[in-house]
Amino acid sequence: MKTDFEENSWVINYSPDNYYNRKFSLQEDLQLSKGDKSITWVNTYGLEYMEEFKRMVDGNGLDDFLLRLLLNQKLGNKVIVLEDQLFIAARILKTEHHNMESEQMYFVISKDFNWCIQEKRGDHFDWIRQRIFENKGIIRKKRADYLLFFILETLIINYKDKYEESVVMENALDAIVKREPTPEFMFEVEQKKALIQDFKKASHGLRDIIIKLERVEVKGFQTKYFSELREQINGLITDIDSDIMELESQINLFFSVQGHRLNEVMKTLTIFSVVFIPLTFMAGIYGMNFENMPELKWPYGYFTLLGLMLMVTVISIIIFKRKKWF
Repeated sequence: MKTDFEENSWVINYSPDNYYNRKFSLQEDLQLSKGDKSITWVNTYGLEYMEEFKRMVDGNGLDDFLLRLLLNQKLGNKVIVLEDQLFIAARILKTEHHNMESEQMYFVISKDFNWCIQEKRGDHFDWIRQRIFENKGIIRKKRADYLLFFILETLIINYKDKYEESVVMENALDAIVKREPTPEFMFEVEQKKALIQDFKKASHGLRDIIIKLERVEVKGFQTKYFSELREQINGLITDIDSDIMELESQINLFFSVQGHRLNEVMKTLTIFSVVFIPLTFMAGIYGMNFENMPELKWPYGYFTLLGLMLMVTVISIIIFKRKKWF
């Protein structure tokens, strides 16, 4: 009966002439280096199999420091050289679903094997497997370093595709005309900013790994493949930085226009207030109930007061026009 580790692990062994693909078996597949020209790719889903990890490390004569590294599930992004093996820890975004989560991924690599350990089930590497099965391109003629190149390139491509799908920068003027600074709008803006920052953080982590891979010196490990990856990830980071600047510019422009609209409203209300304050003052005076107010018994007092009010209004409007308040 297979253990949980074996149920969640697959092994692909390939050479220029043939290949096999099956569930991993600790009895049959424990030895990663076959001693021939074949390459072994083991993919394990889950980080909780420390007993099986120890058997893998001991059974292949690997550096036992790997066990300490695998115990640390919050390792982040690291590239560590261990004798003739290379250990890589990468914190990546899982882009399969709308609500993206991060996961820890580990690689233990030698010249003839690649042991990939993922925290969660699921990946985007089926197209690589298909190329191996169908013997497309030169992948079956290359070593494990070329397989690592393909895996990292797949991660970069997935980031690019998901980023273009998720982060669509709208036309600033259209957004300004149609939207109001409601709490829902502000929440949407903050969500977009957080999403862009997640992509930026993940991309910077991949770039750091790729830069370190260009400098490592491990027997049988070629670093020439990773220069192209550095250019690809730098292009993605440039796009992200550009979108961050554009988003900040849109936000500033949006609130600048909203502030201008508010100023226009306040100016209109102020003009009405300035016009009606003296009229209210005059109406208030003659609304007082004193018997000795001389104008109260004057036959033309009412019409004179209305005329005075009209004159004050006209003078106020003329002053506002000259000052270009409206």
